[in-house]
Amino acid sequence: MNRASLDKRPDEVATMFDDVAPKYDVVNDVLSMGQTRRWRRIVVEAMDVKAGQRVLDLAAGTGTSSEPYADAGIDVVACDFSLGMLKVGKRRRPDINFIAGDATRLPFADNTFDASTISFGLRNVNEPKKALAEMLRVTKPGGRLVIAEFSQPVVPLWRTMYTEYLMRALPAIAVKVSSNPDAYVYLAESIRAWPDQDHLAAWLQEAGWEDVTYRNLSGGIVAVHRARKPDGPGAGPAAGAKALASHTGPVAKLRRNITRPQR
Repeated sequence: MNRASLDKRPDEVATMFDDVAPKYDVVNDVLSMGQTRRWRRIVVEAMDVKAGQRVLDLAAGTGTSSEPYADAGIDVVACDFSLGMLKVGKRRRPDINFIAGDATRLPFADNTFDASTISFGLRNVNEPKKALAEMLRVTKPGGRLVIAEFSQPVVPLWRTMYTEYLMRALPAIAVKVSSNPDAYVYLAESIRAWPDQDHLAAWLQEAGWEDVTYRNLSGGIVAVHRARKPDGPGAGPAAGAKALASHTGPVAKLRRNITRPQR
């Protein structure tokens, strides 16, 4: 893996996404072989929000992930750091509230949203742990968090085949369908470098989230993590870090404390 290509400044990553914005959703459908829509549908189901509630959709890009909420009468805020993505989304869905924002310094007050979500964007945040803490801050006590992110396939043979696809086939396909193929080389490398399911679960606990669970999709290519913001006194990152410290040994030992539905 070319580590240098992953050492991009936040403004460089934003510019990269600006460049691919016009065809971003189409390219994603092609590269995922149509699975992206299914993954996003599962995220919406996991959010379990109702009309009248307020949702933060972070790293929303062009707003594709925000549309189901808006269509259901839910007050959704589509937040992203790429102005190019936001412009494309606003042209297509002027009824959705698009806001430019940095995931590590969200432009919202404490306890603003009933639920927060981020799909396939956390790994592109410069400081992902900080983003998890910020989402905790802006979510109401008792509110939910749902994260969909590329992860580690659980079957070794499938993991090897998937890695080969990421590093060989994905960039080759991107050359045919994207205006900026180099961006997809970066995205492929960022997927391969991303921590596995249990490590992300540990990050959530460390940030102060509780009731952490995750569900593997497509054999672990994607994992959907769910968590809840505590509503009692003394909750928050400090309490989460203390709880995490009580677990001894490697992160793998956290598995006994994390629910992983099989379906």
